[in-house]
Amino acid sequence: MNILLVGNAGNFMRLMINRLNKEGHRVFVLTEEPKKGYSLKKVFEVYHFSYEDACVREVLESIMPQVVVFLGAYDHNFSWNRVENTAASYAAGLTNILMNYTALKKGRFVYLSSESVFGGGSAQFMTEDDPTGAYSKKGQAIAIGEDICKNYARMGNDVVILRLDHLYGEIRKKEDTDTICADMCLEAVQTGEIIASQNEKIMLLHEADAVEFIYQIMVAKNHKHTLYQLSSGEKMSRYELAQAVAAGMENEVSIVEEENKKYREVMLSGKRYDEEFGSRVLHHAGTDVEKIAAYFSRHVSEFTDAGQKKGHLFRRLGSRTKEIITNLIPFMENLICFIPFFMLNNRAVGSEYFQNIDFYLLYVLLFALVYGQQQATFSALLAVAGYCFRQMYHRSGFDVMLDYNTYVWIAQLLILGLAVGYLRDQLRAMREEQRHEVSYLTKQLDDISDINVSNVRVKEILANQIVNQNDSFGKLYEITSSLEQYEPCEVLFYAAEVLAKLMGSKDVAIYTVANRSYARLFSATSEKARSLGNSINYSEMDAMYTVLAGKKVYINKNMDERYPLMANAIYSEDEMQLILMIWGIPWERMTLGQANMLTVIGYLIQNAVVRANRYISALEQQRYIKGTNILEPEAFLALVKAYLNARDKGLTQCALLSVDTKENDRDEVGKRLIKLLRQSDYVGELEGGKMYALLANTSAKDATMVRERFEKEGVSCQIQEDVFV
Repeated sequence: MNILLVGNAGNFMRLMINRLNKEGHRVFVLTEEPKKGYSLKKVFEVYHFSYEDACVREVLESIMPQVVVFLGAYDHNFSWNRVENTAASYAAGLTNILMNYTALKKGRFVYLSSESVFGGGSAQFMTEDDPTGAYSKKGQAIAIGEDICKNYARMGNDVVILRLDHLYGEIRKKEDTDTICADMCLEAVQTGEIIASQNEKIMLLHEADAVEFIYQIMVAKNHKHTLYQLSSGEKMSRYELAQAVAAGMENEVSIVEEENKKYREVMLSGKRYDEEFGSRVLHHAGTDVEKIAAYFSRHVSEFTDAGQKKGHLFRRLGSRTKEIITNLIPFMENLICFIPFFMLNNRAVGSEYFQNIDFYLLYVLLFALVYGQQQATFSALLAVAGYCFRQMYHRSGFDVMLDYNTYVWIAQLLILGLAVGYLRDQLRAMREEQRHEVSYLTKQLDDISDINVSNVRVKEILANQIVNQNDSFGKLYEITSSLEQYEPCEVLFYAAEVLAKLMGSKDVAIYTVANRSYARLFSATSEKARSLGNSINYSEMDAMYTVLAGKKVYINKNMDERYPLMANAIYSEDEMQLILMIWGIPWERMTLGQANMLTVIGYLIQNAVVRANRYISALEQQRYIKGTNILEPEAFLALVKAYLNARDKGLTQCALLSVDTKENDRDEVGKRLIKLLRQSDYVGELEGGKMYALLANTSAKDATMVRERFEKEGVSCQIQEDVFV
């Protein structure tokens, strides 16, 4: 099946994608997330559009999914910080997708809701029949989504609503921190304690179990109800849940008893789903939550930003202060290290063993190697200050400033320090650049891996379709060869139907060439295909006739409304016999490939038509009453049935007139009728000697006019809807 998932790429969706891929389904994703340079693994195609966008219709028509899953309550594309705007966008997006999907009149729509549609109150154990009463804005928006889905279900659409009871699962990204377990983990990290109640019971449903329950709904042939609640059925108190979270955290966490809770949590009854589909829970919150909390604690830096609340001034000031102190640490180290080097330099002066050692130079080189050019400059300034201060023990500052040795020493210090610091910075920049390059190439490798997986999947799909695809030669021959099962007089009618099926168009017409100028409509599949009329002067249709005369396929590249979009002529012994005309083809399909396919289809249809004509020609003398142009009963009955069956299928228009004759004037009336009729009309008899006229390509209105014309010529007749033999 083709399955479309509507939502963001969180852990819940990844589990669903993996489950669907294991069963061999083709998965598509529609999300409002911007393109991030990587694709979801094991997904056939990802569409990045707003749910309210008009192109959602085109996406659905392109995919033609058997199942659409709208993540709804678990779609993190909706930010509930500004509830009013989000609620309006949520309802509009859901309505747009539902409206366009139900217009396809195919498949099942699954809407995921949550326990947040209930507000607690006096009852804690809720069933599907209990009225919703959400106290949160998000819960109210989700409940409105349920009402929208119920309305579409009442209109006869296959819509299923699934309420999930306190969903939880692995926390791998910041987007996964909106579950009750993640909230407790964040609370434990930020405050060192968890507030929970011992009396309040809840039931947690693991994401993996929820995916299994949802999958059963996806593949079920039928379902009795529109609304189901999914629950694990295992009760536990919030206090027990808090204990499991605290046990998994690395730091010590205390649990505080909650008092005067304003709202109560609810539990959802999953009895209805269990009775119809059966449920088996594989994950248990008592053991899973501790593992989830342990992982959260080890990777707490990846999630804390998602859990920090706005407006905490002291926390923001503390974060800023920490950043400033971190930046000042190298300068503080520089100042502290300057003191021992200043003392060593003073002790080395006049020493027999150490007087030739320049401790200031070593000091500058040390910080240049460790921190780079910035700290090398700062340490050089401190060294210069220390050098000048030491020289002023025995000389005045003016003498120190006039001594060229001072400047030579300073130049030496700065040049070595800055050069080493520059090299250190360059090495660090190169290392950082290499690290980014490795990270980039790793992502590129992941992308290549995803592309390769997608290509292999596409290759397998295309390989399976080579024989069965609509435009393969095997499929073309299979469909066109079906014309052989029809009677010779029926072949051209159903040739139009075959051509429409192979070319993917609802508007196909077949004209038979009467002479070198005119062609008459034989069969058509729609009113659009009849727009040129029952008879056309094809020789005056210069743009099309010139191409067809050259035995080529005509393509209406200028989109001229006077001509079909594509046309092809069928020849027999260099004489044009039939003209195939097609409308309703998208511009992107008006290609040389489609023209070649039309040529092949024309030849295959021609073979069937030629065989039929040869058969009719061989029996020509046996079809007419001897000495007249009146068809004998058996041949005329087959012809009438062929026309009437084609009329019932919308392939042609025709009318049948019963003619009043006497036994002695039958031949005379027949001759007069033949003179009054067109070349494409027929006169014949049925059992009992009753004479009829079959008017091809004649509507009921036109048949009335023909009957009146016959009456004026002295031929009495009546319009007959069917033949009764």
